[in-house]
Amino acid sequence: MTDTDAGDALARFLTIADTAEILNVSVNQAYALVRSGELPAIKVGGRGQWRIERAVLEAYIETRYEEARRSGLWNQAEFSNVTELAFGDAYSRTSRS
Repeated sequence: MTDTDAGDALARFLTIADTAEILNVSVNQAYALVRSGELPAIKVGGRGQWRIERAVLEAYIETRYEEARRSGLWNQAEFSNVTELAFGDAYSRTSRS
């Protein structure tokens, strides 16, 4: 194993503190994500310390972005229809009179 391979292997897993820093949340919030199962993690070592695989964290972040994008699209569609119906209905009543 070369030094580069060893560095890649070490970089594969993140601690709760590393994860919290990347997500810009507190360590307690990151731990809550792991405990709830929202962010998959494994316990390693004799003390059972949590580790999050970097690829899993990246997938988690990507999923959150996709959820935000879909929510934004849903809200845009929901509100744009309400406004259109309200103005369209009022306009059609006044134009017929």
